[in-house]
Amino acid sequence: MTSSKTLEKIAKHYQSAISGEMVKINVKEWDMDIYCKKTYAFRDEAKMIELQTQGKTVEALVESLIVKALDKDGKRIFNDADRINLMNEADPGVIVKVAGAINNAGFRVPVGEAIKE
Repeated sequence: MTSSKTLEKIAKHYQSAISGEMVKINVKEWDMDIYCKKTYAFRDEAKMIELQTQGKTVEALVESLIVKALDKDGKRIFNDADRINLMNEADPGVIVKVAGAINNAGFRVPVGEAIKE
C-alpha cells in the first residue's frame, strides 16, 4: 500500500517540473525559437505512445511537435490542422531533430549542476 506521503512527494515533484522554467530550442533551419516544458502530463503523452506502439514513428514525432512546441508565452505553436503540412512539407531531418530535442528536454542538466557533479 502506498503512503499518502509518497504520493504527495510524487505530486510535488510533478507540479514543480510541469510549472518550471521552459527550455528554449533554437531551430536555425526555421529561423525561430521553440520552447518546451521539461515534462508533460500523461494525457499529452498518450497519443504519442499509442502511435509509437503502432509503429507510426513519424506520426508520433509530428504529434510531439504539435503538442509540445510552444512559443515564449507557453502557447502551442502548431495546431491539429498543421499535421498535414508538417507531415508533407517539412524537412524530415529537422522534424526528427526538433522533436528529439523537445522529447529529451527533461533530461538536460543545467551547466552549473553538471560542473558540480
